Amino acid sequence: MRKLLNTVYVTNEMAYLTLDGENLVCKIDGETKLRIPFENIENIVCFNYIGCSPALMGKCVSKTIPINFISPQGKFLAKVCGETKGNVFLRVAQIDCFRKNGLHLSQNTMAAKFSNTRQLIRRTLHDNPALRQDEKIQNVLNILSNGIENVYQAQNTEEVMGIEGYCAQSYFSIFDKLITNEKVPFTFELRTKRPPLDPVNALLSFVYTLATSEFAAALETVGVDSYIGYCHSLRSGRISLACDMVEEARCIVERFVITLLNLQIIKENDFEKQISGAVYLNEEGRKKVLARWQEKKRGTMQHPYLKQKIPLGLLPYVQSNLLAKYVRGDIEEYPSYLMK
Repeated sequence: MRKLLNTVYVTNEMAYLTLDGENLVCKIDGETKLRIPFENIENIVCFNYIGCSPALMGKCVSKTIPINFISPQGKFLAKVCGETKGNVFLRVAQIDCFRKNGLHLSQNTMAAKFSNTRQLIRRTLHDNPALRQDEKIQNVLNILSNGIENVYQAQNTEEVMGIEGYCAQSYFSIFDKLITNEKVPFTFELRTKRPPLDPVNALLSFVYTLATSEFAAALETVGVDSYIGYCHSLRSGRISLACDMVEEARCIVERFVITLLNLQIIKENDFEKQISGAVYLNEEGRKKVLARWQEKKRGTMQHPYLKQKIPLGLLPYVQSNLLAKYVRGDIEEYPSYLMK
């Protein structure tokens, strides 16, 4: 089992990362603020503008530690990593597998997503009996159940994604009801992405980006090409396979966001609104979210396929390993993550 190490998040926009022997060093205005041994690092996520020294990037490549560059607003920009681990035969097998079984994988992924979304809603209903008779929520639960059945009737991936779009739109139409603390000053009407237009959308987009980058790092670690997916269309520079696999885990992100809001951990002063109308987390807000996200990843979960407890932060690595086994033909079916 992979040891759960640390993800280093650089939130100060003026921070500069450099190398000193076997240590990562973070400097601000030339002054050293942080020094971490490489043996304690598995991933680096930079929200800064200044960047990293070439020597540091070279060291990270040699140690297969990915560096993810993300805008302060949470938009993924680029990733520095070494060669895809493993041999060329695995990547050829990946392409062949996805061409042959891409529709089946897409169907399983979206069915798992709809099932996990139902579980998330049911958890809210369990904790809030007053919502159990809400007609809109019950209607969405039915739409998600039908979606699970309908994806397996789809003739191609485009049809699967069409069903996913309808189910997602229906789900987000009742998302505001899942934020049950009446003291929360935010309202949510619809999902807006580029850019997010309200605090809830800003939170969702930010944590989705974190989760996607973690899946991309995990895929590269096990030797699978994160840019060659089976569900999302291929596009230069897009980590399509990471986007595919994170669909199964969106329920974790959404539950996390709901918890941050219901417990009022994130407040109005943690956001900034730009002239364009876009809303983003400010530096203090990002620090709060990242601290809680790291804490959540250290918690344990029962993996439904392995039948054993693992740290939540290892879920991307476990699923990536299972996908690699499926691509190699070691297992007959890729077991999508299903929340219990």
